[in-house]
Amino acid sequence: MDNDFTSYSNIGNIANSYEESKEIEYTISVSDFAKSLKLDPIYKSSDYEDVQIVTAEINRAGFVLAGFLEHNNPDRLQICGKVEMAYLSYKTHEERMVAFDHLFGMKPPAIVLTRSNKPFPEMIEFAKKYDVTLFSTSLSTSNFKSDAISLLNVELAQRITRHGVLVEVYGEGILILGDSGIGKSETAIELVKRGHRLIADDAVELRKVSGRTIVGSSPMNIRHYIELRGIGIVNVRRIFGMGSVKVSEKVDLVINLEIWDKDKNYSTIGFGDPTIDILGVPLPVTTIPVKPGRNLAIIIEVAAMNNRDKKMGYNSAEELMQRLGMDMEEDGFDEF
Repeated sequence: MDNDFTSYSNIGNIANSYEESKEIEYTISVSDFAKSLKLDPIYKSSDYEDVQIVTAEINRAGFVLAGFLEHNNPDRLQICGKVEMAYLSYKTHEERMVAFDHLFGMKPPAIVLTRSNKPFPEMIEFAKKYDVTLFSTSLSTSNFKSDAISLLNVELAQRITRHGVLVEVYGEGILILGDSGIGKSETAIELVKRGHRLIADDAVELRKVSGRTIVGSSPMNIRHYIELRGIGIVNVRRIFGMGSVKVSEKVDLVINLEIWDKDKNYSTIGFGDPTIDILGVPLPVTTIPVKPGRNLAIIIEVAAMNNRDKKMGYNSAEELMQRLGMDMEEDGFDEF
């Protein structure tokens, strides 16, 4: 969808069109990686703009330079730090030629020299021979590796797009799900008006950046826009200011809005910790029934604060039962 907001009302269909089970391998180009981390190029390969990094794993080049080539993945970025350069300085010209033939012959996506180390003349020679990009950075090896892995974990993360709204409420990332027309966007606007921040409306891109963390953001072309039935498209940043929006946020709680069903028993005690699986990460989920007269924004604020309490080890329902001298399992409250 190009920047044609006449079709924005159908953005929910775009979100629903994504196949959650579809396995897609994401990549980042070496050029974009270098721009993000402000790397200084020493030599650029002929296909510099086309070379892709496909894994977030990074290797220090020591073992390869020493001649141990087993179990080395050529798809990984290679780092030469202070230790590697010191090791090479003790080698003869012929020994360095062999070491660099091993390293550059692997054809890694790029090789990075940390701590502003100056390359040996042989390094540039082999970079040109094998057409492998060579970078330099002033960062220490540890700091560069940390920054690089953080960037790659985000850029290469497994991801899906869900139809919903993502807001930050009291520092908690709240993913609001529910059928179209149930009031997700209207609730988000009320939350923004109450001082909270919008991350995404209708199409929420969810990335698995670690085994326990899901981060949500908005597609670039609809970022900071929200659709309100009867009004149309609203630019939240322009109306409420920069403090009302955010580019991305970790998802801490999922709230599912559904029409109130009088035949369904909704939890009034709050025992148990139901979860929803998103990209293999279990996230706490709360179902909030919707009917006229309920202020969803305030309820979501309370849900956010209650979730923070639970993460800190406090559960108000458990405390109440203890005060009443009741056992949750014996009295059947664990079923709620």
